[in-house]
Amino acid sequence: MLTSNVVKQSLKEGQQVFGVFCSVPVPLMVEIIAHAGFDFVIIDTEHSLINPETLTNMIRTAEAVNITAFVRVREASSGEILRALDAGAKGVVVPHILSAADAELVVKSCRYYPQGMRSLNGGRPAGFGRLDLESYIRQANQEVMAIAMIEDREGIENLDQILSVPGLDMVLEGAADLSQAYGVPWQTRSEEVKQAVGQIHQAAVKSQVTFCAIPRATEDFQHWCSQGIQAFILGDDRGLSYRAMRDFLQSTKSKVARAE
Repeated sequence: MLTSNVVKQSLKEGQQVFGVFCSVPVPLMVEIIAHAGFDFVIIDTEHSLINPETLTNMIRTAEAVNITAFVRVREASSGEILRALDAGAKGVVVPHILSAADAELVVKSCRYYPQGMRSLNGGRPAGFGRLDLESYIRQANQEVMAIAMIEDREGIENLDQILSVPGLDMVLEGAADLSQAYGVPWQTRSEEVKQAVGQIHQAAVKSQVTFCAIPRATEDFQHWCSQGIQAFILGDDRGLSYRAMRDFLQSTKSKVARAE
């Protein structure tokens, strides 16, 4: 059932929030992320095969352990967005936003009338009718976040128009796909990519849209903190798990070698 969006409220109060992408398709991973202390989780249905039932159970888990759950959908599609929100997500991250028309579709799909035309449903976000449905749609319009991801040359070229769309709550930088767009695949800290990410940040400040950084090195984090950034994504569960296990194994092997 729909509750307050703690992340949205924290941002309004000037607090920092930290999140992580979740690609491992099990509710237990959401629970682990929450207990690790993250403020939000972005369940990734773009780059992982999460079926609708599992997605719903991952969102239920997020509700149970008090972490704000967003869903990265596969594309700017009203059907994709509707399914994620009807499952109970507090917002959607939509990849490859290229134009103001794309951003308008996202906002319209996230909001009920009069701010949008999200299809009406009295399902689990409305407590299956436990909430007064007219009150519910007003609350949903306040709590659900519409989040755009800019990761293409065309999106960079249309930044001002995209971020001027009313109702857009947050913008994410997609340095990985931007690196490919600029002909330097996986060089996410190259000058071309850093300049493009900087443009996203500047346009967000201009349009008063929250910018969410994805720092990839200590100096990135320091830079964004100096810019007053409040929202951070600190990687994804697969990469974090891999590095933790690798480092633990290497540390253990070093201790064994010293003991011999």
